Amino acid sequence: MSRIGRAPITVPEKVEVKIDGKHIFVKGPKGELERTIPDCISVENDNGVLHVTRENDTKEQRSLHGLTRSLINDMVVGVTQGFSKELQINGVGYRASKEGNKLVMVLGFSHLVNVEEVPGITIDVPDPNKVVINGIDKQKVGQFAADVRNKRPPEPYKGKGIRYADEVVRHKEGKTGSK
Repeated sequence: MSRIGRAPITVPEKVEVKIDGKHIFVKGPKGELERTIPDCISVENDNGVLHVTRENDTKEQRSLHGLTRSLINDMVVGVTQGFSKELQINGVGYRASKEGNKLVMVLGFSHLVNVEEVPGITIDVPDPNKVVINGIDKQKVGQFAADVRNKRPPEPYKGKGIRYADEVVRHKEGKTGSK
């Protein structure tokens, strides 16, 4: 049995979970999320504790069991606390600013790089070299952060570019370093 799938999900008091067949709606103080679960997985609400079960032990159902439980847990965490990703911009002259609902970045190109906020995502720029992406949907926050990072990924020689705050970029030696 899946260790992750077996674990119960405790629902906080301020969160409302509604199970409608194979659709789950989670509503909390930060917003609401919905998701369709696979046919072979079932979810029961037992007085504020959610239990995820599967029909049998086929390989597909075993893999979906833990995944579905994690996705539902992320929905509950998202509507209560939310998720955030922090990006750092490294390089001489590289900086970011927020103009309206756009993230405007100077990344060493001959033009400015503009990124629009998408619904459900907010962008904060506390420093010119720091960008914080917030939202309630973990997948959307991660994908948006990856899209922003992809505008100028960190390069291995000087480390210039956009990286996650906890990312470690291994530096390579240049051509003259082998002497």
